[in-house]
Amino acid sequence: MHTDHQTFALLRDIACFDTPTICNALDLLRPDRRAVTFTQCNLVWARADEPPMAGIAVTAKVQAARPAPWPATEAATRRIAYWRYLRAAPQPSLVVAEDVSDTVGFGGIWGDVNAAIHVALGCRGVVTNGAVRDLPLLPAGFGLLAGCITPSHGHGHVVEWDVPVHVAGMSVTPGDVVHADAHGAVAFSRDLLHDLPRAAETIRLREAHLLAAAQPGVSPEDLAAAFREAAVLQARVTRPRSEGPSSRDGNNWH
Repeated sequence: MHTDHQTFALLRDIACFDTPTICNALDLLRPDRRAVTFTQCNLVWARADEPPMAGIAVTAKVQAARPAPWPATEAATRRIAYWRYLRAAPQPSLVVAEDVSDTVGFGGIWGDVNAAIHVALGCRGVVTNGAVRDLPLLPAGFGLLAGCITPSHGHGHVVEWDVPVHVAGMSVTPGDVVHADAHGAVAFSRDLLHDLPRAAETIRLREAHLLAAAQPGVSPEDLAAAFREAAVLQARVTRPRSEGPSSRDGNNWH
């Protein structure tokens, strides 16, 4: 199932920015960070040549350290049900998969074959605290942010899906928007998506203005003037109607 044209265009637009810029833009729109969570540890960006990715979250809990507790016939039925869930989800989607193994990352459920299946079912990529393998063979256009790299698939299987998950400190509910790149991932409520591209562009312009000022020999007074000018640029962003002006305007150092 495809998202509406406006949502698709907004997801495409925010994928043009890196994840730190998106996080800064979200801070601009939601300074209290309500309904915004992000990963908080070092993760592996499996394909260095992949650009940032953005999509609607579909979720799963996976296990690789122990065999599945159900018989082969039930395993086949569950696998098809999971695939149907992916196919029916709004696209482009991102899978956020929480590894619930006793030994997290024991096996690499995310390899070339499983990645290709997810691409075929409309997924843009995966964010997981679990393991990845087959790095050179992962399909182009498929982003994968993982907890570690492993040579073995272990006993990989999907335990449940379409449930809230927690990955590297990031909490995600199905239907959230997720943005990820080599820096990590951020998840946020869909109502923030409409204003996010403009906020991200404002952050880019603000930082470009500050970087242009931060040249050898610059005086503290000129830097202070550049920060004031950057605050004016930032204040032009239209915030959601439920939000008032941010007290942080002009005070961010990043």
